[in-house]
Amino acid sequence: MANIVAIVGRPNVGKSTFFNRLVERRQAIMDNESGVTRDRHYGYAEWAVKFFTAIDTGGYVVGSDDVFEEAIRTQVKEALEEASVILFMVDCETGLHGLDNDFANVIRQVDKPVYVVANKADNPERLMSIGEFYGMGFDNVIPISAANGSGTGELLDEVITHFEADDDENPDEGIPRIAILGRPNVGKSSFLNALLGRERTIVTDIAGTTRDSIHTRYKLFGKDFILTDTAGIRRKKKVREDIEFFSVMRSIQAMQDSDICIVMLDATLGLEGQDLSILGLAHKYRKGVMIMVNKWDLIEKDTKTADAFRKSMLERLGEMSYIPIIFTSVTEKKRIFQAIEMGLEVYENRNKRISTSELNEAMLPMIEAYPPPATKGKYIRIKYVTQLPGAVPTFAFFCNLPQYIKAPYQRYLENKLRDKFDFTGVPLRIFFRKK
Repeated sequence: MANIVAIVGRPNVGKSTFFNRLVERRQAIMDNESGVTRDRHYGYAEWAVKFFTAIDTGGYVVGSDDVFEEAIRTQVKEALEEASVILFMVDCETGLHGLDNDFANVIRQVDKPVYVVANKADNPERLMSIGEFYGMGFDNVIPISAANGSGTGELLDEVITHFEADDDENPDEGIPRIAILGRPNVGKSSFLNALLGRERTIVTDIAGTTRDSIHTRYKLFGKDFILTDTAGIRRKKKVREDIEFFSVMRSIQAMQDSDICIVMLDATLGLEGQDLSILGLAHKYRKGVMIMVNKWDLIEKDTKTADAFRKSMLERLGEMSYIPIIFTSVTEKKRIFQAIEMGLEVYENRNKRISTSELNEAMLPMIEAYPPPATKGKYIRIKYVTQLPGAVPTFAFFCNLPQYIKAPYQRYLENKLRDKFDFTGVPLRIFFRKK
């Protein structure tokens, strides 16, 4: 069984600050506003050569005005079920709160080791006040400051005594990462939940429900991969609050960390300018990319609708027309597994390696049939082609006058490589070198 540490408590006690300290990166968004964290958030941590998974959760609250309150409570309860050790975080600055007592009753129903973590104990006065937290009936109360790190060592020394086995340093190392990206409300979280068959992320009709990037390990078709649900990416001028700005930054970070990007569109809105911007970013970062047109069930269609839709999109994609397109309905679970299958095919294409002999056998006759146009009376002769090592398929063409080869001929070679070797969904890099 994996070593899992759940960080729980009411809103605004410093759970995300402590989580970020454990995983040693600013993975969860932090803000003084209550209810910033909504979904369960996982990260890998290590203490005294013991590796474990930390879970950050939303603030547990009852009777608030927050429309996400019930969904957040469900997420917290799932984290409690998964955990090997529970860190119940409270706030020394505000003292024992009614919500702490209410939540203590919930935790008592779970038979797991519990540590009451008295956060913000960063001066002697607050340290003296931790006694009141023993009133909740838990044996272990440990003062810390998540902001400056004091007390966290003593806490983790206690936590690791409950670990039964050794976890891997990073069990996700070398596993394909697929990021689900798009504008708000296109169905990204619903897609993840439909694949998993459970509520991994909170779904509502409110744009911006997902704030952090949520990573989930998943197995399908005998393949193991990581799916990342991200916050919707809107135009800069429409981003009005700090939290949404950080959400967008996390989404772009998830894109950069991924191997494959599934860019979701709303079929009722078509390919909009912001979708092109997201696709352009994925192309710029040289990720494998595919387009998933969701809500296809809402479109009135005949036998030619999909072809016409695809054709108009490919015209707008221009140099990104190598990106494959699939039409889905997440609510009706139509073609959602085919979408993942397509994503994994793109991953295989991105990692494809072609032998030098196979490349030359295929490409040199095509180059001979249609050589580069002569420039300034000089003939360009391409003698040899090879694939170079790299994160994306990269090819070097060796010739006598590389400086005279123009962009149209480079596009011709790229198209021939795609036709012959199937690099669907993958940007190619082509260099011309002096022989």
